[in-house]
Order: sequence, then structure tokens, then C-alpha cells
Amino acid sequence: MALKSMTGFARGEGRLGSHSWQWEVRTVNGRGLDVRLRMPPGYEAMEQAVREACKKRLSRGNCSLTLGVQCDGGETGAQLNEEMFKQVVRAAKRAGELTDAAAPTLDGLLSLRGVIETAEPEEDDSAQKARQAAILSDLEDVIGNVIAARKTEGAHIASSLSAHLEEIENLVGTIERAPSRTPEAIAKRLRERLEVLLGEAPQLDEQRLHQEAVLLAVKADVMEEIDRLKAHMEAARELLKSDKPAGRRLDFLTQEFNREANTICSKSNDIDVTQAGLALKVAIDRMREQVQNIE
Repeated sequence: MALKSMTGFARGEGRLGSHSWQWEVRTVNGRGLDVRLRMPPGYEAMEQAVREACKKRLSRGNCSLTLGVQCDGGETGAQLNEEMFKQVVRAAKRAGELTDAAAPTLDGLLSLRGVIETAEPEEDDSAQKARQAAILSDLEDVIGNVIAARKTEGAHIASSLSAHLEEIENLVGTIERAPSRTPEAIAKRLRERLEVLLGEAPQLDEQRLHQEAVLLAVKADVMEEIDRLKAHMEAARELLKSDKPAGRRLDFLTQEFNREANTICSKSNDIDVTQAGLALKVAIDRMREQVQNIE
């Protein structure tokens, strides 16, 4: 079975020169594919490539990606913000004129926020492009690990869905074999209904009686619903073996399952069929909850 869940998580890290980075990718259920990014300043130009990498390998789910990048401290430098320093000196001088306080020391002035700035040395374009390419290459590996996690979870879901289908199949068999569906039981109900009609209105003509008999027979017949449920079960089992995303089609099938179960319950005039129909609806609902997790 090759179903994939929409739930997955993976981390990855890499390094090139003085820079290191970490990827964190998390996916959860979603109607379509929604990619959300958290990128550090200076890496906005990579966003489109990251989105394309996700779209190429994921078809559904809310996908959150976080990139963290660090540069070794040895390559950062300190520089004086001269304009800020001049303003601070002027302000300190004026403060000295207004008060008898001692003049601030150079250490004190340099410790003020904004006077000393840290900066990384400028890189050429080729270095930046090489690092971005390495970061994107590592992202491919992380997405691959997410897909592996989704496949593992998908295998568990597929096993659960197979159990639900077996339960549904057993309940459909119970309905199909219900004693109330035998020709003898249907004929008995027809006779009872006709006796009631004749007791209420002895003057009813044969055409009206025939119409009532036909309506009762049609109401009691759920064979079409049973046949459709069997076809839906076969289609669902084929989808469980599919290598393609099957979540949407399985969700549609569970809606069809539920429609047939509702019809069976509405047609039922026997307690055993009604109970089996209600149990069928519960089993279908449990199956649909699982289907919501499938890509």
C-alpha cells in the first residue's frame, strides 16, 4: 500500500564555509497545498525556489518551513557609527554644561546602543549563490525525509482503512442476508398492507391496490444500494494500492458510502436492517475521519 499521510516532520542541517544552517519542515492536513515560510533577513530571494521545491514533491497539506542561518563569530567586525558618536558627544557636552556631573568616559560613550555596530564582511555574488544552492540542496533531503514520514503514517492509515472496509463489508452482508428481504417476507408484508388498505377502504379498485403493492415492494428493495456499496468498496480498495494521491477520491467515496447507508436506513422496515444500517453509518464516519489525513 502506497498511501501517504499529510502529517510529517523533519529537520536537516548543513554548512558551507563560515555559514551553517538548519531546516525544519512540518506538514499537517489541508484542503490543498499551502506553503508558509520563515526565512532569515537576506534570504528572501530564495522563497520562490523553496515554494517550487515543495510544489514539485507535495500535492496536499499545510506545509511550514523554517530556515535558520548562522555565521561564525570570527568573521564579524565592529565599526564606529561616526554620526551617532558625534551626536552622543554633543549631547554629553551639553549635559556637562547644564550640570556639575563628571564628563562621561570614552568607554561609557562607546557602550551606548548604536555607537558601535557589528557587521559581516561583504560577500561576492558567487559565494552567496553557492551557499543558497547548498541550502536548497539540503532542503530537498529534508522534504524527502518528510515524505518518508508521511509514507510511514500513510501505511498505518491504510491498515486502519482496510479494517473499516472489512467492517463495512460485513455489515452490508448482514443487510443483504436479512430475513426481511426474502421474497416470502416481502409477500407477507404486502398481504398485511393490502388487508389494512381493504379494511380502511373496501371500495378501493384493483389499480390502486396494485400501485400500493408496487410502492411497498420498491421501498423494501435495497439491492441497488447494496450493489453500489460493493462497487464503492472495490474502488476504495484499489485506491489503497495506488501510488498517486488518493485522499480526495477516497473522501468522495465515503460521501457516496454515506448516501447509500442513509437510503438503506430510510427504506428499512425491519429492526435488524435498521440496526445494521446505523452501524454502517458509524463505520463510514470513522473511515471518513481517517481519510481526512490522506494526501
